[in-house]
Amino acid sequence: MNREEIMALYDVEERENSEHPSYLREVADGVVRSISKNPSRLSFIIYSQLTTETADAAIQAQLDYFQASGGYGFEWKTYAHDTPADLPQRLLAHGLEADEEEALLVMDLHNCPAIFLQPVTADVRRATTRAQFEQIAQLQTAVWGGDYGWLVTQLEDDVAQQPDYWSIYIAYVNSEPACAAWVSFPQGSQFAGLWGGSTLKKYRKMGLYTAVVAIRAQEALQRGYRFLMVDASDMSRPILEKRGFQFLTHTTPYTWKNPNFKEK
Repeated sequence: MNREEIMALYDVEERENSEHPSYLREVADGVVRSISKNPSRLSFIIYSQLTTETADAAIQAQLDYFQASGGYGFEWKTYAHDTPADLPQRLLAHGLEADEEEALLVMDLHNCPAIFLQPVTADVRRATTRAQFEQIAQLQTAVWGGDYGWLVTQLEDDVAQQPDYWSIYIAYVNSEPACAAWVSFPQGSQFAGLWGGSTLKKYRKMGLYTAVVAIRAQEALQRGYRFLMVDASDMSRPILEKRGFQFLTHTTPYTWKNPNFKEK
């Protein structure tokens, strides 16, 4: 399949028709919104069909909806080919805040490079316990800064409630967590999603990132998925493109957080 065909398939399976077990899917005002079952987590909008005439009203309708819901807020994820072309500027004008731009990369597992099909020799283990999720949160904090304490509960809840949807891995060096990543397996889609790939600085260039991609690629193949997808940072994009991932488009999340949200 060529880039345009993959992008069209992605738009249908991962955006227009996407369903996530932790969210309720709704279609209204020209958008597909996914409402978090946990009001303390962001809901999201990942697909829209808007025009210059309908965009502002649709954006305001979402703000009104999420304001009334009392939840934490929502993320509107835009793709470079979304319409209207000035959708990002309109979201900013309505008070949403832009996060960093990322590159959507996809690999066709029917043409998976041999490096991802070899037996994984690094010490990569499936994470299933709270202690391991705490290790992942500490690792993420060390790599990216900030506080990832919230990630412990999120991963624990995801694995407990959706054991078939998520697989989480940690690569160790001398029993120290060095790299962590997870993969999602959505139903009704040919795209398995790669998330969270982070490696401590002192353990980079040791093949750990490649190892955790490989173990997830092999699981995706075993489960019958056709593609791997990832929103890649500037750090990981060149590594992945050298290993067979193809650039599809740029994505940018825009976030609105409810100023009146109160944790229950």
